[in-house]
Amino acid sequence: MPIFEFSCSDCGQDFEELLRSTDAGSQVTCPRCGGVQVKKKISSFASRITGGTSGLSASSAPACSPGGT
Repeated sequence: MPIFEFSCSDCGQDFEELLRSTDAGSQVTCPRCGGVQVKKKISSFASRITGGTSGLSASSAPACSPGGT
């Protein structure tokens, strides 16, 4: 289930709701004031990229000393 971000037009509270895609059209109420004048915000998403390089090779990275100092 995706998390949607909302903003209440009545009290200005920003909040998140966990909704099923079938519930996305249902009425969402503000948890602070109970208002129904809420607007869905445009949300960005996070992703994790694995692999690849960060521009450093093993030879250019600083070496760790065995003693920790």
